[in-house]
Amino acid sequence: MGVWILAVIIIIADQISKILVVANMNLGESISILPGLFHITYSENPGAAFGIMAYRTNFFIIVTLILLVVIGALMIKLGKEYRLLKVGLALQFGGAVGNFIDRLRTGYVVDFFDFNFWPIFNIADIAIVSGVIILIFYIIFEPYKEEEKNVY
Repeated sequence: MGVWILAVIIIIADQISKILVVANMNLGESISILPGLFHITYSENPGAAFGIMAYRTNFFIIVTLILLVVIGALMIKLGKEYRLLKVGLALQFGGAVGNFIDRLRTGYVVDFFDFNFWPIFNIADIAIVSGVIILIFYIIFEPYKEEEKNVY
């Protein structure tokens, strides 16, 4: 149940942050937080990561729906012993839903975290990337934990 709460928290935080940016900023407007390093910049991304495949909204909606079904099924199927993996999946699920809501409503994703040296991103993107990092960590290190159990 806790992983679903995590996913919902991600969705709510993502959507509230985007609503605040859209309501209080003009497209392209930038507010310097740490001059030369970090800004809040209102941007609209009609594509995927780094703006690739721009304006393929229907494609993204279909792919996201498929991924949400797969991730949701995994979260339900996995037992309590897979807590870390389920946290990673919940982060991915919440982030995917956050950006999915944007695509359904507007056809693009609102981005605003701007580090000047990296493409602008949002809370949903942070959650997705964090979930993928956890998944990679799990894939790399979990087999060793199983080997250790079998040694003793």
